[in-house]
Amino acid sequence: MRPVRVVPVDDPAAFLIELRRALSATEEALLPVPAGESPLAHGRDRLGRVPQGVAVVIETSGSTAAPKRVMLSTDALLASAAASSVALGGDGQWLLALPAHYIAGVQVLVRSIASGTEPVLLPPGHFDPAVFAEHANRLVEPLRFTSLVPVQLARLLDAAATDPAILAVLTRFTGILVGGQAVSADLISRAEGLGIRVLRTYGSSETAGGCVYNGVPIGNTVVRAVDGQLEISGSVLAEGYLGDEERTGDRFVEEHGVRWYRTGDLGAVAADGTVSVSGRADNVIISGGEKVSLDAVETVVRGLPGLAEAVVVRAVDPVWGQVPVVVLAAGAGQTPLDAVRRAVAATLGRPARPARLVEVDAIPLLASGKPDRQALAAIVGG
Repeated sequence: MRPVRVVPVDDPAAFLIELRRALSATEEALLPVPAGESPLAHGRDRLGRVPQGVAVVIETSGSTAAPKRVMLSTDALLASAAASSVALGGDGQWLLALPAHYIAGVQVLVRSIASGTEPVLLPPGHFDPAVFAEHANRLVEPLRFTSLVPVQLARLLDAAATDPAILAVLTRFTGILVGGQAVSADLISRAEGLGIRVLRTYGSSETAGGCVYNGVPIGNTVVRAVDGQLEISGSVLAEGYLGDEERTGDRFVEEHGVRWYRTGDLGAVAADGTVSVSGRADNVIISGGEKVSLDAVETVVRGLPGLAEAVVVRAVDPVWGQVPVVVLAAGAGQTPLDAVRRAVAATLGRPARPARLVEVDAIPLLASGKPDRQALAAIVGG
């Protein structure tokens, strides 16, 4: 068993050195946390030990549920890196544009270590397309990659529309991975129209990051749907949750000698193995006796003018029990509520119609870049 050392990621370059050591089976596993955050916060002084093969513990963002601490082995992290390399067409140089305590950020560094290339590290802080472009120009290898969340890609595309230099930088990437949350078809279409190669990724900390690219499982990953929920097996699976045997037993199950991770995501697997994800099983409300997927509502809403970054959350309603509410940053909306309700009803039925539009100064984000849905639900009375 190995002790776990909490590492505030103030300097991604220093963390890269630490990560390299952890992957080499040194005496400690690492739990990276946001810069400036106390290593003793959230009970981290009582972590205990992890199995010998575990190199990294990822503390999840808790976007819709209580935070978890996911134990990832060196083998799982390197298996993910190897599968990604094959799917992308070879090893290359990476630009780190995500927080290094988030699994997608850790994997950018792991892939760099595995490929023997030196990553370019974006400075922590507010994401600025001009700063991104400046650092992207420092990439020197023939194959160039980065990993983003959708809001980052949207900001880059907006900037590229008026700045040819940023567009040129984006088209030089061999591949841009985009994941962490649902990616709108409009965003992908905009990127493709500009000649930018974007790959939609699906995965989580429990699968050592993205394990499905553009709907196709990578490496030896296998995805199946059981009662409408996706389950995943393969070399990329985590060992479980640190200090939470009950949750580990619920999420990681063995069947006929094969270990599966129950994702909690709704979805389907086509006959050719293509995976589609329709939303979280725990992001469903009962409105007037009807089940409504808030993720499905959000997909429709984000396809409307001015609402590409809107977030749909639940709110308590005295008549219907619960209703969808659309939250958007102040000044962003261009589609009135009546039009939003008609569009949603036409696609998903009348019970899915949002009850109202709520403007906030800015959409609160988790460290991972995902919308903080719990904070938004509190704002709207969820």
